[in-house]
Amino acid sequence: MLIVRELLVRPARYSELRESLPGIATNLLANRLRELEAGGVVERSLNTTTNSIVYSLTPWGEELRAVVDPLVRWSVPLMVSGPRADDTFRPQWLVVALEALLEDARSAKKVTFGLDVEGALVTVTIDRSGCHVELDTGTRPQTVLRVDPFVALGLASGELPAADAIGAGVLEGDPGVIFEAFAPHTHQAATPARLA
Repeated sequence: MLIVRELLVRPARYSELRESLPGIATNLLANRLRELEAGGVVERSLNTTTNSIVYSLTPWGEELRAVVDPLVRWSVPLMVSGPRADDTFRPQWLVVALEALLEDARSAKKVTFGLDVEGALVTVTIDRSGCHVELDTGTRPQTVLRVDPFVALGLASGELPAADAIGAGVLEGDPGVIFEAFAPHTHQAATPARLA
C-alpha cells in the first residue's frame, strides 16, 4: 500500500520510490514492484525525456484510491495531535490526503490556492466537479498559505477553522480565497462522528 500511495501522487522512478519510502530495503522494493507489475497493478514505461524507467499505476491500480481514501478519512482523529518526533513526513503525501479529505468539496466559483508545506507547493483547486490536488505544478497560485503539515491536515479535515490555520501560518495573497475554499457550503468536514 505504501508503493500504491506514492504512485497515487504521480508516476515515479525507482530511485524516487526508494527515497520516498524510508527504511525499505532495495531488494524488497524491487520484489514488490515486480509482484505489483505481475498482478496488473503497476506498469513500467520509458520516459523518453530522461531515458529512465517510470512506474505508474494501471487503470485497475488507480481503483485502489477507493480503498486508500476511506483509510485517510478514518485517520482524522490521529491527525489532530500532529506528527510525533519520530514520524517521517514527505510533503507529496499531502496530495493523497488532501484529495481524500476534500472529496466532498464543491464550489460554483473556481477557487485555487497553494499550501506551501516544508518547501513543497501543493496546489488545490476546488470547482463544481470537486477538488483537484497537484504537487509542484511549476505555477504558483496568487494565494499561498505556508503552514506545517499538521495545520494543512487540520484545515482539510475540518478540525481547524480557516482563521486558525491562517493565524498559524504565513499567508501571501487573499485570505478570502482560503475562507471561500473552506466555507461550510463548500466543504463538509470529515469528522470522527461522520466516520463512525
